[in-house]
Amino acid sequence: MRVKNKVAIVTGSAQGMGKAFALRLAKEGAKVTLCDILDCEPAAKEIAAAGGEALALKVDVTSEKDTVEMAKRTFEHFGSIDILVNNAAIFGGIDMKPFDEIPAKEWEKIITVNLEGMFLASKAVVPYMKKQGKGKIVNISSGVAFSGLPLFLHYTTSKGGVVSLTRGLARELGEFGINVNAVAPGMVWTPATKAMVSEEFAKEGIKKQCIKKIVQPEDVAAAVLFFASDESDLIAGQVLLVNGGEVLH
Repeated sequence: MRVKNKVAIVTGSAQGMGKAFALRLAKEGAKVTLCDILDCEPAAKEIAAAGGEALALKVDVTSEKDTVEMAKRTFEHFGSIDILVNNAAIFGGIDMKPFDEIPAKEWEKIITVNLEGMFLASKAVVPYMKKQGKGKIVNISSGVAFSGLPLFLHYTTSKGGVVSLTRGLARELGEFGINVNAVAPGMVWTPATKAMVSEEFAKEGIKKQCIKKIVQPEDVAAAVLFFASDESDLIAGQVLLVNGGEVLH
């Protein structure tokens, strides 16, 4: 088990990729705090049914009060915080449109959740990691940060910001034994993706990949697990793209 007895917090883990991350970490021995504005109890029960340990919390990552409480309750419940997976983000339900048609409030909402939420969650857990002298922060970016996907500027910008956040945090926190890295998935076949794009659009995307298979949440979870494990102890400030080779970086 690659993260046995480690304590992991996964934001945005009620469903989709976040749930896949939480399940994989638990399968590999981690005790997991699942956090979301949605109900995480079903996912937590799934982990418990498989013999793991999980804590479900309702957390709005844009609230500093919520993120501080998230870290506090995790530490009180499990006794440490070893891993933070910053996954919470808005993706599903975003309408693609020219940038000059994006309302300012919509722009602000996407940037706040997708970028500021990672800042606040990291800020909340780092004091615990500093005391331990070790920790892993894994931020979820996106391949669009490198491809510059048009008609999606608020989302693309937020995920580009995650890359810079990752690099800056890695520089600041390395001396405390805290590794900060990012995983940037391509188009992942989740319910949110299925609701946004047609099967034909997905097939066209696969044609651009070196490996002609659509990315599944479990593929991304494998990369998250690597960065969360001791195997990545000398890796910091890096971005690993999981996209079948659609974008090469």
